Amino acid sequence: MIKDYLKKKRSIAVVGLGYVGLPLAVELAKIFHVIGFDIKKNRIEELSSGFDSTGEASKKDLKSVKIDFTGDPGKLGSASLLIVAVPTPIDKHNIPDLSPLESASRIVGENMQKGTTVVFESTVYPGVT
Repeated sequence: MIKDYLKKKRSIAVVGLGYVGLPLAVELAKIFHVIGFDIKKNRIEELSSGFDSTGEASKKDLKSVKIDFTGDPGKLGSASLLIVAVPTPIDKHNIPDLSPLESASRIVGENMQKGTTVVFESTVYPGVT
């Protein structure tokens, strides 16, 4: 199966292009075909133009790899490996807000194909995973 990824016959999708997801997508795209998904339209537009407002990836990094940036959840269906990298912020009482994780899980579940592998790569408080 890894040979199919290396030959770019299979795609990897990274869901959430923040400080965890974007660097991961950039590194994976050096070897594999990568779809970068985010729900924020302006984030997709800026990354597609080669700019990262968070500073996690340089313009050189973004221009040196081929990532299919998209806000279209339907494109996730073409990936056979989905990596969910969304935030789990906490409030002033240290209570985590799991709504981004729940929302991403719903989007992934509604659009993935049978047999797709899903990996959750996220910073979460102890006890969530």
